[in-house]
Amino acid sequence: MSRIAIIDRYIFVELIPPFVINLGFFTFVFLMAEMLKITDLIVNYGVGLTIIAQILLFSIPYFLTYVIPMATMMAVLLTMLRMSADNEIVALKSGGVSVYRLVLPIFAFCLLACLLAYAMAVYGTPVGRQAIKKLTFKVFSSNLDIGLKERTFNDSFNDVMLYVNKIDIKSRALIDVFIEDKRDERMTSTVIAPRGKLLSEPDSLVFHLRLYDGTVNQVDVENRSANSVSFETYNVRLDLKKAVTAASPQKGRKEMSLAELRQFIQTHPHKDLRYYKSLMEYYKKFSIPLACLSLGILAVPLGIQSRRGGRSSGLVLGLLFFLFYYVLLSIGMVFGENGAYPPVIGMWVPDIVMGALGVFLVIRAARENPVTLERIFKRLTLRRSMQT
Repeated sequence: MSRIAIIDRYIFVELIPPFVINLGFFTFVFLMAEMLKITDLIVNYGVGLTIIAQILLFSIPYFLTYVIPMATMMAVLLTMLRMSADNEIVALKSGGVSVYRLVLPIFAFCLLACLLAYAMAVYGTPVGRQAIKKLTFKVFSSNLDIGLKERTFNDSFNDVMLYVNKIDIKSRALIDVFIEDKRDERMTSTVIAPRGKLLSEPDSLVFHLRLYDGTVNQVDVENRSANSVSFETYNVRLDLKKAVTAASPQKGRKEMSLAELRQFIQTHPHKDLRYYKSLMEYYKKFSIPLACLSLGILAVPLGIQSRRGGRSSGLVLGLLFFLFYYVLLSIGMVFGENGAYPPVIGMWVPDIVMGALGVFLVIRAARENPVTLERIFKRLTLRRSMQT
């Protein structure tokens, strides 16, 4: 095996541990952002750990689309900083290995990370989001009575306000039920019953609230009339907002495959907000995975620091450039979704800017003229002194 091949394999292998560690860390951070939703499912709907684990599992592909570029940049940055601090970079340069040659195994690693992120964006995310949609409907439909709270106005139903004074834990009977029904535009109905029972049809969006020994009060605003009817048994059909949304056969843009997004964009009649958001989602599936290459190459010169710059200099610069990339991406998403400029520009500009900056800094590092925080502060200080 040649000397260059040994060096390539050594650098490639060195990148794997920090990549895995950062991948796990950032994924954990993203999952923690979902804790509010998870807490709501556990507290309000009594969802078990199995369902929670499935929801988290199906959420991972979507998170990984953003996490993989982050982990790639940090892996390259930390590896280069470690090699620079241990004088391995100096030793390789002394042996005739240029900075340009060091980039090749890093480029190969970033390319593999790019393909992984692409697989998550194009294949993993639509499947995961669709699975979460089905699980959400299953949770709401099977635990609807658990989601009801005592002495609380519940507006989860379409045009129906429900109030329950007490819920019998053993029989799941509803005690002292009040309903305001506004589904009829001409008339408002108020139903009061001492007890009721919530029933659901499996695999359906239809729910029934069966009430006993109550009264229906109807007010016709147009005709200025009112009437009251007593009943022994009264059924109220309920449509749950969240369940309807969750089980809707129409896919959202994040649940569409690449082909479905392309077809939607080509057949959508108007260039409205939904059109631009779908177009942004389409380009995002390519641009964000490609960030593995642009950010990974940018991390190479940031990691090859002189001993005066130190590790802190490279880490701070890396975090600043990392933040700058996501600021550009956020700006592109906001203006692209509004149609202020073509979405393709909003999605690809961050990659182009960071990639060009990375190439520029690699050339500077190869010429033994790296960019450090110390030099940046000196130039800023010099400019201020000249202005004063």
